Amino acid sequence: AMAEGPPRGRKPSPGPGGPPGPPSPRAAGAAAGSAGALSPPAAASKWVRLNVGGTYFVSTRQTLCREPKSFLCRLCCQDGPELGSDKDETGAYLIDRDPTYFGPILNYLRHGKLIINKELAEEGVLEEAEFYNIASLVRLVKERIRDNENRTSQGPVKHVYRVLQCQEEELTQMVSTMSDGWKFEQLISIGSSYNYGNEDQAEFLCVVSRELNNSTNGIVKEPSEKAKILQERGSRM
Repeated sequence: AMAEGPPRGRKPSPGPGGPPGPPSPRAAGAAAGSAGALSPPAAASKWVRLNVGGTYFVSTRQTLCREPKSFLCRLCCQDGPELGSDKDETGAYLIDRDPTYFGPILNYLRHGKLIINKELAEEGVLEEAEFYNIASLVRLVKERIRDNENRTSQGPVKHVYRVLQCQEEELTQMVSTMSDGWKFEQLISIGSSYNYGNEDQAEFLCVVSRELNNSTNGIVKEPSEKAKILQERGSRM
């Protein structure tokens, strides 16, 4: 007897150990979608490398785009052909500027505060802020420079000295009544030259000083030679 074959028009289904058939188009699309969800291409473009004058900086696109009209936003976020940006062999954007002053620029975009180290010139930071077209930072640096110029124009602080002669019983009252910025400097005993009644009254010279700015509106009095000599004498006693 002849064995019966599979029904006409139907393909034999593979057994448990047989080779799998080709995946259907729907299954293939689902597999590709799941693989794309595991490694989205957008995650790789979150971080940006900058080569500023040979020094590398790394930041996020969100930070660099805090100022929409800035050079950095146009360079890294829009990436348009209008800037003609070049990249080095590592893929970092090439910027031909001084990296020394780029730190305050990048930190301002990160947290919105102007922080300049003492060894950096504020004029250099202003130059870079204007180049990168960060208007809010330009205003802050100009205000900082203007405030420093106003403090410098007042001149150095000088001291005005006065020498007051008093008796021992007057010392407490004299020190307690000093005002208007005067402060005690030296107390010098000059003995008991005067005799009142049966008791000798000790005499003292009290040196006091006061700070005075050397401004054009104020008059600065240099300490007299007598005050200088008495202060030096008091420091040796």
